[in-house]
Amino acid sequence: MSTNESQKLSVIEKIGYSLGDLAANLIFQTLMAFLAFFYTDIYKIPPEKASLVILIGGIVGACFNIIMGAIADRTNTRWGKFRPWVLWTAIPFGVIALLAFSTPNFSETGKVIYAFITYFLLVIVYSANNLPYSALSGVLTGDMKERNSLSSYRFVAVMVAQFIIQVLLLPLAIAVGHGDKAAGFEKVMFVFAITGIVCFLITFLTTKERIVPPVEQKTPVSQDLADLTKNKPWIIMLSLTILVFITLSMKGGMNIYYLKNYLTEASETSFLDSIGFNNFLNSLSNLFGKEAFEQFYKPGSAPYAVSSIVGACSTIAMIIGIFFSKPFADKYGKRNVFGIFLSLSALCLITINFYPNSYVGPFVIMQTLHGFIYGITIPLLWAMIADVADYSEWKNNRRATAIIFSAMIFGLKFGLSVGGALSAWLLGVFGYNADVAIQTDSAINGIRILATIVPGLIFIVGAGLLFWYSIDKKMELQIERDLKNKRNQ
Repeated sequence: MSTNESQKLSVIEKIGYSLGDLAANLIFQTLMAFLAFFYTDIYKIPPEKASLVILIGGIVGACFNIIMGAIADRTNTRWGKFRPWVLWTAIPFGVIALLAFSTPNFSETGKVIYAFITYFLLVIVYSANNLPYSALSGVLTGDMKERNSLSSYRFVAVMVAQFIIQVLLLPLAIAVGHGDKAAGFEKVMFVFAITGIVCFLITFLTTKERIVPPVEQKTPVSQDLADLTKNKPWIIMLSLTILVFITLSMKGGMNIYYLKNYLTEASETSFLDSIGFNNFLNSLSNLFGKEAFEQFYKPGSAPYAVSSIVGACSTIAMIIGIFFSKPFADKYGKRNVFGIFLSLSALCLITINFYPNSYVGPFVIMQTLHGFIYGITIPLLWAMIADVADYSEWKNNRRATAIIFSAMIFGLKFGLSVGGALSAWLLGVFGYNADVAIQTDSAINGIRILATIVPGLIFIVGAGLLFWYSIDKKMELQIERDLKNKRNQ
């Protein structure tokens, strides 16, 4: 296993690498927060069929990750193993993302087919791009503290993308579409696609692979897969990744339904008045012209405004939480910090379940607290997966970075697909109908539970898995020391 002498990463390289996450998450965060809503309320696909599109397209596409992991580990170019894939997939990713959020005027069956094809292609190209990108973090440096630092940089970029999606996407879509959300989504996604392509190119140009397997290492795929099945930390991290992304998909996707259907519009309007939002909107209208914001003066717009405020507060809180992640992880170890703060964030979600439908302010406050607590865990997941790759090399004397990350991204996509499909399917079970002004009590109660209790309990189960995760602070240091000595030899 060869490596350059220096394992330190420059600020430019950390920022350049993190821009890849900004690009990917402009699309990924949109999928988590709005895919079910986009299909049911904008493209008008029935919830049951939307759930099948998300589930089948996502799972079939997710299975491609294992293939992609084997391909990436065996890619050899003058640019390295993983960087070329970031370059090669930049433009296809942008184009397919734009198509996936377009709304051609087909019949109901045609819409379902179009949604399935574009979503399937999107998860395929996401694998081909994001798997090598994620694996790249495991070969930029073998220094655990530098890896923790890199994770903090990249997840600040993730939070910037999340801020844009949670706070700006819906208002922008409404504004630029002049009330037509379908047209607005297409225009906004076009901007996201161009931005993503540029960011991926910067990532390719500013990074360098330092940990390189020896030329003579030629491990068959069957051996890589056999190593995975014997790697207990990998099995736990795969399970945890699935649970985390089921939760994120469900929680993120259900928030807009919660705001539209559970909280009352009168309480949301009162909340907006109390924080001066309407005065702020009037000031913007005076500055840019009222026609630019006319949609936000119409009845029914309050949930979208509150959604942006919740997104802004929770995302800023997450960014603050991320800065606590590295010092906590350096002192107490990733495993312990992840488990404790994942459990605390779950308690925040469960608490919201008991709020009456007029508690808009407390809802915003608790979502903000949840954002801060969960933000501490955000950089740790991918840093722990990189540690699992080191653990595999330490135990087996073979480096197989991409296939380990491929399984985790499979878990991510599987969780995203199951969470989105489960949300859409259960909406149908509870009797949700996008075409009616007032939902049934069954639908409203179902929305409340899906936004709070269910994701909170899944988070707690995920935290419990870490009791069997053996890579604690002591083992982290031992693995780093042993691998460093071996690479130097």
